[in-house]
Amino acid sequence: MYTPKSFVETRAEALHGLIRDYPFATVVANAADGVVANHFPLELVDGALHGHVARGNELAKMGGAEVLAIFQGPQGYVSPNWYPSKAETHREVPTWNYAVVHVRGRLKVVEDAAWLRALLERLTDHHEAAEPQPWRVADAPDDHVENLLRAIVGIEIAVEQVEGKFKLSQNHPERNRLGVIAGLRRRGSDGDATLAEWMARLEEGAP
Repeated sequence: MYTPKSFVETRAEALHGLIRDYPFATVVANAADGVVANHFPLELVDGALHGHVARGNELAKMGGAEVLAIFQGPQGYVSPNWYPSKAETHREVPTWNYAVVHVRGRLKVVEDAAWLRALLERLTDHHEAAEPQPWRVADAPDDHVENLLRAIVGIEIAVEQVEGKFKLSQNHPERNRLGVIAGLRRRGSDGDATLAEWMARLEEGAP
């Protein structure tokens, strides 16, 4: 991933935080017929990414393969009109701000039903937590759950390398960065508030 020095993110708390808050990943691998990409949520557990795919998914037959998992955080268009310096020099152009994490590792296919059920329970409990009456895996009939478990396999990716690129206007002076934050908050499109919050946290030195 092309990452100018200004945008390199190495803080573990920031990288892990993006993976936690944006768990829906793109997993890229070299298959027999060429490069394939699949999309599914992953959780970070003790130095490995855990997830599951349908048994018919090509990844289910690719144990041992090297893979790249891509996590995309907040992103959005940046207008040059948001830079105070634009009014003075007119030497500004549009750009796009975003935060991404790339994780490289080796794929392991997990067939263990108990491992799979524990994964599904953790994922479900996490994503149902905000519901007034959270749904639990145990709410479904046992035979239904067993049938579903037989239709999937677990995916474990042992983390070997993590790269973070947080392109949040760090290459601009403070007044321009603050102008972008204000512009995002004013526009208020999907994700703008979150992107502005991430930029504001960076200004404060927080992950």
